[in-house]
Amino acid sequence: MQKHYFIKTYGCQMNVHESEKLAGMLRSLGYTETENMENADVIVFNTCCIRDAAEQKVLGNIGAVKKLKKLNPDLIIAVCGCMSQENGRAELFKQKYPHVSIVIGTHNLHKFKDYLIQYQQTKKKVFEIWQSEKDICEDVDMYRTSNNNAWVNIMYGCNNFCTYCIVPYVRGRERSRAMADIITEVKQLIAEGYKYITLLGQNVNSYGNDFKDGTNFAQLLTELAHLDGDFRIKFMTSHPKDLTTEVINAIATEPKLSKVIHLPVQSGSNKILKLMNRNYTVEHYKSLIKQIKDTVPNYFISTDIIVGFPHETEKDFMDTYNLVQEVNYGGVFGFMYSPRTGTIAEQMENQVPQDIKNARVNKLLSLSKEIIKEQNKQLVGKTLEALVETEDDNYYYATLDCGKNVIIDKTINLTLPTFKNVKIKAISGNKLIAEFI
Repeated sequence: MQKHYFIKTYGCQMNVHESEKLAGMLRSLGYTETENMENADVIVFNTCCIRDAAEQKVLGNIGAVKKLKKLNPDLIIAVCGCMSQENGRAELFKQKYPHVSIVIGTHNLHKFKDYLIQYQQTKKKVFEIWQSEKDICEDVDMYRTSNNNAWVNIMYGCNNFCTYCIVPYVRGRERSRAMADIITEVKQLIAEGYKYITLLGQNVNSYGNDFKDGTNFAQLLTELAHLDGDFRIKFMTSHPKDLTTEVINAIATEPKLSKVIHLPVQSGSNKILKLMNRNYTVEHYKSLIKQIKDTVPNYFISTDIIVGFPHETEKDFMDTYNLVQEVNYGGVFGFMYSPRTGTIAEQMENQVPQDIKNARVNKLLSLSKEIIKEQNKQLVGKTLEALVETEDDNYYYATLDCGKNVIIDKTINLTLPTFKNVKIKAISGNKLIAEFI
């Protein structure tokens, strides 16, 4: 009989890509995907621990599948990812969730296939958490699920230790992949027809810092941009303390490099940035924004912001609010500070009440919506490159470099997907109406 798997992914793009690796391993064993958890023979929870709400949701969903295990004693339930790697979590799953069969962490996710076979053969539960990172494993099965976009890890781990963040504790120290391995993978993806290649790392600007030959992120971007083929390179996420002039210049001058720059500021207050251990000032951040705006054509800048960090006063918040107005971000991802066990910020005094955090994040996101609405109006009349991806009888549907949706009258025949220049004619809700040039 055909066996099925179901993967539930929480958190960031890194987790989405790691779920593609989990899917690849399962498919290599003959499993096929099901969208219905009740039909699955293997259920995998790929977890996130960046915020408390995410953790509580994970725990609730893991608890809920206990009834499926009762109905099907052969059901295999696995838990992996950042939450599993947290100190003491594996023991929690062992004691409170006896229906879970396999628990592994971030450092040994590439061995999931081996653990699954081990459990099937012995029926003994697997609780295997490596306490430190090891060499990068290049030979991992993969099943890509992100349409015209392909994720590519260029590095793993983080050395920054922002005081609010659990990532360095669950992802380990920074390790860069060899440039030759990255180039080989990207060449294969281009040959397979992927149009966007998105480079992933907790801090892509640190790429190469662990090498001794001077290899850096700007060099990697340039090498990839010079490969043959019709594709574009994106990346996430950047850290302002490590974004260099060389990287900005590469983005500005290389046609195959996306002009989208996601540059998390987190706060517009130097006091809060210091408490967060971000290692840059608002003034330095603004200088980077000016350099981008002065250098990169058709730039699009987005950011992450944490409101309600310990010690954040109304003045500190308004400094952030005013920075958003000044930079005029194309997108703001706003989050309320969530204490993470084991981080320095959890122990800080002057924690901000929840109602104040709610009010501040809503005010910030409302401002962002107004800015984006105005930016959309300013796009009317501009000619931009779009990836035309799908069609119906009357229209083509495309996305701009920045991810905005575009509808185009079907006046020509195209082989999809393909990049085409379009002129924005009007706005319809959140969609842009355009014509081919």
